[in-house]
Amino acid sequence: MRTSFLTLCLTLSAFLFSNSLQATDCVFNIQSGKWEAPGGGPCVNTLITTLPFLRITPDARSGAMGDAGIAISPDANAMHFNSSKLAFATKDVGLSVTYTPWLKALQVDDVYLAYLSGYKKISKNEAIGMGLRYFSMGSINFTDDNGEPLGTGKPNEFEVKASYSRKLSDHFSTAIGGKFIYSNLAAGQQTGGIDITAVKAGAADISFTYKNQVDVSNKKTDLTIGLAITNLGTKVSYTNSINKDFIPANLGLGAAWKINIDEFNSITFATDINKLLVPTPSDNDEDGDGIPDHLQQSMFAGALSSFGDAPNGGKEELKELMYSIGMEYWYADQFALRMGYYTEDSTKGNRKFFTVGLGMKYNVFGMNISYLVPTTQQRNPLDNTLRFSLLFDFEAFSADETSDI
Repeated sequence: MRTSFLTLCLTLSAFLFSNSLQATDCVFNIQSGKWEAPGGGPCVNTLITTLPFLRITPDARSGAMGDAGIAISPDANAMHFNSSKLAFATKDVGLSVTYTPWLKALQVDDVYLAYLSGYKKISKNEAIGMGLRYFSMGSINFTDDNGEPLGTGKPNEFEVKASYSRKLSDHFSTAIGGKFIYSNLAAGQQTGGIDITAVKAGAADISFTYKNQVDVSNKKTDLTIGLAITNLGTKVSYTNSINKDFIPANLGLGAAWKINIDEFNSITFATDINKLLVPTPSDNDEDGDGIPDHLQQSMFAGALSSFGDAPNGGKEELKELMYSIGMEYWYADQFALRMGYYTEDSTKGNRKFFTVGLGMKYNVFGMNISYLVPTTQQRNPLDNTLRFSLLFDFEAFSADETSDI
């Protein structure tokens, strides 16, 4: 199906930009000492980044747990959330493939996210990982300002990532990762007489994991805590503008508590808290050049200032946190039930949704399925959409070959 340019705009904005009203649309109330929306009420001031596809949860397992994934048990999809978990992986090799339809509720059938990731344990305490993310936005009919056709294009974006993780002790691990990012939305076209180009960027991830066993009421439980700083990278622009945009650098803190109920049953409770490490939009222009100061900060300066630059102070900073809560039940390590909830403040994007899903393991491979249930009138690109992930356990495959001999 050939999508319209309007669909492209929806695709780009739906993940982070929905219902966003910039600080320039808000007014300062002298009596209350706060920025407010025209006519009163809270000031909607969503954080804006480019390359939002980097923050899309790629796998169906976490997609069924409210997007929680920083501290859950490691598999190949740890490459997105927290690569340091791979040092605790119990299998020597793992591979995952996920296909996610995008904007399915709008009857669009050629927009999708594909994700391929894998890892290899190179020693008892070390692991390396690779990940490839590809986002296709279908076919677009380009037009000029008068609506005259300018041909067609196939906007797409991809990310290639490599990581190295290592245990520093029996209970603590760390990882570093590097990635190359490419985004081609409308290269060769123009906007306002300015040439549009493809974007190339580099970024780094740093992560840490703590894992330990805790005995509770004579039951063995596993407590995992993870910290991940992702997408620390160069600012980019689709034109030759000197004012480049921030990519979605993020700070994530997660915890997971796995309770082994008995020999066959276990349940895991997980929660993630995420915060974008980018400046909050504001009208401040101290140098008087007509460009808001927050857009002129460097990547590092923007990340540091993001903890204290909200126009309405600390209360607004807390509203920039995004919360994921998930639960996973396993029976005999072969069948899983999952559910979760994701929420963020109504002034910072207003994404709120429930998720449910299933997981199955059989010998060499496993399959995960997730389904997103919206809880607000705001549309989500994954509304009422099934996602599928396949995981392959090559260690089990080798064991089967040996047993046949």
